[in-house]
Amino acid sequence: MRQEDSGVWKPKTKLGKMVKNGEITNIHDALNHRLALREPEITEKLLPNMEDDVILVGGTPGKGGGKRRIVSKRTVRMHKSGRRFKTKAMVVIGNNNGIIGLGEGFASDTRNAIQKAKQAAKLNIIELRRGNGSWEDRGTDPTTIPFKTKGKSGSVEVELKPAPKGTGLAASSGVRKMLKLGGVEDLWVKSRGSTRTRENIIKATFQAFKNMNNMKVSPEIVERTGLVIGEV
Repeated sequence: MRQEDSGVWKPKTKLGKMVKNGEITNIHDALNHRLALREPEITEKLLPNMEDDVILVGGTPGKGGGKRRIVSKRTVRMHKSGRRFKTKAMVVIGNNNGIIGLGEGFASDTRNAIQKAKQAAKLNIIELRRGNGSWEDRGTDPTTIPFKTKGKSGSVEVELKPAPKGTGLAASSGVRKMLKLGGVEDLWVKSRGSTRTRENIIKATFQAFKNMNNMKVSPEIVERTGLVIGEV
């Protein structure tokens, strides 16, 4: 019987065994461990309240012109035997409290592509640095990011700026899905390049968060911005 059919998780990596044995009990320790996260079951066990959403990356001709957005995108590549078609999907996951993940999946049909994208997102999760959007707002419930950051994917460059509490999310629908799942409520998002390519906008936003996490922050900045790292 296959592992997924039996419903019993049998870890194959050292990190997976540590999680199942209770040596690691939260996602923060798992992400900051020297061992890479290579099993989606680790994310499932440490984030039982995780939610997911599908990014509308595809499009079909709509009535009266324009495009109607759909959840999958059909791709084609040439082979010596002819054309080979595949379906592409993109999924974002998060716990609504500082943890997000992004994944892409390819399959012959939409359902399997979405499932593969979910599994990929569980292996590609990060913590978000969150903070207050103005010097006057020093509350204990950060709703935005602590400082400006940028990310790039393909021809698209995205700039994220902190926004005061109550501003809302000034971003495209796909980016808003990611931000809400990460627990970000107020943010200004500015994009440049071929912004009609939704996948690149999402990837550039995700990269911007990664770049922000890699920035070294002094204790003074932490105190001023109310910076916090993702929580479970």
